[in-house]
Amino acid sequence: MRTRIVPALVPALMLALLTTGPVVLPASAATAPASSSVTAAEDPLLDALKAIPGLTVISESQPTGYRYFILSYTQPVDHRNPKKGTFQQRLSLLHRTTDAPVVLYTSGYGMSTSPSRTEPTRLLDGNQVSVEHRFFTPSRPDPANWRTLDIWQEASDEHRIVQALKPVYSGKWIQTGASKGGMTSVYHRRFYPGDVDGVVAYVAPNDRVNPADRAYDDFFATVGDAACRTALKNVQIQALKRRDRLVPRLKAYAADNGYTFTKTLGTADRSFEMTVLDAPWAFWQYSTAADCPAVPAATASDDEIYEWLDQVASFAFYTDQGLEYYTPYYYQAATQLGWPELKFAHLRGLLRYPGLYQANSSIPAELRSRHDPRPMLDVDHWVRGQSSRMMFIYGQNDPWSAERFTPTRKDSYLYVAPGANHGANVSRLEEADRLAATTTLRRWAGVPDVTALQRNAVSSVPDDDMLPVRRPS
Repeated sequence: MRTRIVPALVPALMLALLTTGPVVLPASAATAPASSSVTAAEDPLLDALKAIPGLTVISESQPTGYRYFILSYTQPVDHRNPKKGTFQQRLSLLHRTTDAPVVLYTSGYGMSTSPSRTEPTRLLDGNQVSVEHRFFTPSRPDPANWRTLDIWQEASDEHRIVQALKPVYSGKWIQTGASKGGMTSVYHRRFYPGDVDGVVAYVAPNDRVNPADRAYDDFFATVGDAACRTALKNVQIQALKRRDRLVPRLKAYAADNGYTFTKTLGTADRSFEMTVLDAPWAFWQYSTAADCPAVPAATASDDEIYEWLDQVASFAFYTDQGLEYYTPYYYQAATQLGWPELKFAHLRGLLRYPGLYQANSSIPAELRSRHDPRPMLDVDHWVRGQSSRMMFIYGQNDPWSAERFTPTRKDSYLYVAPGANHGANVSRLEEADRLAATTTLRRWAGVPDVTALQRNAVSSVPDDDMLPVRRPS
């Protein structure tokens, strides 16, 4: 799919489900209140869930071979001071059997309410607990104290959920997520290393030095072939040179669709510049070298350039309405996570807004914050020196993979999928790496290894390889 691809400054919503190759499970029973089908006395699992303090069973459906619950769990707004109130965090449970491994999954964003299995869940034939990240609605405290949105607070949310559910499940626990979900998995592991038995983090950025880091500039200087890199630079140059003709088109498009710019980027001109800056990143994030011939030439018409930019980076995204859902991500990036910085040397003399390409540009003024580098440096130091049983999967041509985590040699591994973009996963690794990664994952989960033939069968479960349409995906 080539329309409305996720721009660069946001690791994609629900990308983890897409990246880790979900199989959406067909429902064999309609969703209904969990108590409507069987009574608690007839249902040990439902009885056990309802007995967990603070856990509410909202609904249940029965996809083929599973039971699927939508749940809500009472969490402290501030784990450092539980007396400051609570909020309801949404999660789901895909249940197979209480003695199978449990995969703990978060996208790092909101949570889909459709049952689907991540790649580790399929490889282990396990249960899956999916957690919505705090501050993504409806899992947002009211009133929202944004200072409680940090990596330790979310890790503590997940810690409480794991501890609440472990008495129900006797199997091993594996955590996973992709992009921001992969980052979230790493942070949980750092603060609560005893909660799970291993982590599989897909395409997880590690912006440990922000700013003044050349990792991303170096990536764009070498990715793909020289002709494609030149074409992408030229389309940016031409778009900015034609700003006076293209920005009015953006204004008309925004007016026709009810889009505004006043709460975040401020003006259509700033939104246009941000979209142009994003285009090469978005291209490599979701496209491949095979898409290079579609990049407009420097002699292309205004229509061709505008339509290509909209297709690849989406003019709708950098509007107040497009950015609203992602405010929690941008706030986290501005305060702790960091963001990719690029020098855009080829655009000197064409840019009007120095410092535009940063997280604070995309959130309301009252939430803009000073970046604290200490949390990411701490996590990076811990992963390099103390972590164990962590697996990192990256894509060779994925911009977010330019700045990677470096695991220890304590039963930890890093794999790179050749030629892959932000959709890299175990199934896209070279054969020897795929088999090794699968064997390691199953060992961590306490699942007996399988023959090479069976491993092939497990890994060939069809992936959902469709790249996300515009937000939400």
